[in-house]
Amino acid sequence: MKTTTLLFGAALMCGMAAVSADSGAPRVALDTSEGRIVIELAAKEAPKSVENFLTYVKAGHYDGTVFHRVIPTFMVQGGGFTADMKERPTRTPIALESRNGLKNERGAVAMARRGDPDSATSQFFINVVDNPRLDYPSFDGNGYAVFGKVVQGMDVVDKIKDVPTANRGPHQNVPVTPVTIKSARIVK
Repeated sequence: MKTTTLLFGAALMCGMAAVSADSGAPRVALDTSEGRIVIELAAKEAPKSVENFLTYVKAGHYDGTVFHRVIPTFMVQGGGFTADMKERPTRTPIALESRNGLKNERGAVAMARRGDPDSATSQFFINVVDNPRLDYPSFDGNGYAVFGKVVQGMDVVDKIKDVPTANRGPHQNVPVTPVTIKSARIVK
């Protein structure tokens, strides 16, 4: 009986330590019209991407932007457009950090970019499935830089991925009812 109690106590203590362990990584909370998403940032693996993202967060850039591209079998993308599909001004693009060992797995957050590998600015996407074809070297030889992961609110991401979408002007897969990022704030 005493051995069982000790083992149970040790297991409980280990479990509590695992739950309360603090990675020390910065986190950002996205309060959206569908709920809260918390992203833990990988500053060690993707320092330029994390610094870039945090610069936009601190400037309030993401407040009032929408998830403007939603593909339920792929990802949800946001950070660049307002609800009326007007693009927000951005800073200078950053260098691609796709060779950092992080994978485009479900819940991973990566920088969106154009065809030029060094064209990422403010837009990001959250993978809703595993997308190994986006990992370096990927289909285009460059990959997409993962810089964080959802640590709270994947259920919110799943709600977003399931919203009805339509084409809006030149944009495809746009939510019929805007999914707004009300605020983006550093939470630790």
